[in-house]
Amino acid sequence: MIKPHGSDELNPLFVYDSEKRHALVAEAENLPSLLLNSAAAANAVMLGGGYFNPLTGYMNLADSMAVAESMHTTSGLFFPVPIVNMTNEAGIEAGSRIALRDPNAEGNPVLAIMQVEAVETVSDEQIDFMAEKIFRTLDDQHPGVATFKGLGRTMLSGPIEVLNFSYFQADFPDTFRTAVEIRNEIAEHGWDKVVAFQTRNPMHRAHEELCRMAMDDLGADGILIHMLLGKLKPGDIPADVRDAAIRKMVEVYFPANTVMITGYGFDMLYAGPREAVLHAVFRQNCGCTHLIVGRDHAGVGDYYGGFDAQTIFDEEVRAGALELEIYKADHTAYSKKLNKVVMMRDAPDHSKDDFVLLSGTAVREMLGKGIAPPPEFSRPEVAKILSDYYQSLDS
Repeated sequence: MIKPHGSDELNPLFVYDSEKRHALVAEAENLPSLLLNSAAAANAVMLGGGYFNPLTGYMNLADSMAVAESMHTTSGLFFPVPIVNMTNEAGIEAGSRIALRDPNAEGNPVLAIMQVEAVETVSDEQIDFMAEKIFRTLDDQHPGVATFKGLGRTMLSGPIEVLNFSYFQADFPDTFRTAVEIRNEIAEHGWDKVVAFQTRNPMHRAHEELCRMAMDDLGADGILIHMLLGKLKPGDIPADVRDAAIRKMVEVYFPANTVMITGYGFDMLYAGPREAVLHAVFRQNCGCTHLIVGRDHAGVGDYYGGFDAQTIFDEEVRAGALELEIYKADHTAYSKKLNKVVMMRDAPDHSKDDFVLLSGTAVREMLGKGIAPPPEFSRPEVAKILSDYYQSLDS
């Protein structure tokens, strides 16, 4: 199986030894506490699951600035975005041991214990520098920029020991998986070549066929459909609805034992190209050999060019930085001429009128009225689940 990023073995930060974990939980009750913001909590969950291997905790300011600048830490480790714990809380001292509390679970239970190695003040100029490098904009209307600039101005760095996976295991017991669990399941399947498909949305016909195309073109053994389960911007479809729609699509339209449906506990960054590279890092840690990167991958609005998330791998990711390879996809749509879904670049003789193309707004309006989109666009079983959701918003 493909090696994890940056090490021979995956090193998740979750404390799997139950005796040790219980001792840490007891210790945490007597430690100073910090209530995390959602971004830092999501980072802890991802560190705990091995997704951010080989990191041992939150980055310090020097590494964060270096990663923002060049996608490498000061020691030379390739990493595409800073993994940070930012706060506005005062009184935390370097050298202390603190309990990190979960802002997203009732009662704010302890999520992890942190050994604080450094407490650093981040200037507005440094925040802007990092934000512009990560998001390619400083526009406060960009949801990722707004979140990042609001995290705080005190950066806490140091190793962590993760004690649970927040609300993800309880709310998505059939879907949430750590990188450790996904690697184990891939091994159990006996798969060697595995293609990952990233999604924060339901999957329509074009997405379904794109997975098939990638699997056929690469001669892959299986597909990992890997959905984001964390926080999204307002208006995005909730994870439980997406989960149900994707499961129905796979159940009806894919051969048995060719698809793994999983999810991960992270908040969407909407960082376009940089987030695409982050997706590649943690899919390699999952054991995948390929990641589908399509048009406007991890984008939002008009902040990124249609294929910026592909060209970053050619222009900014040094050779050998990752073992995983990307599968470059164009926009896919149903061709009325050919009676099948194709990549638009593979149909140069087509005009827009030759494709079944619907905007997201048009689809939402149709579903909200109980009108199913054409079957060339969305499977009827998927449309039914989404229609029930949109109509429930108006009831």
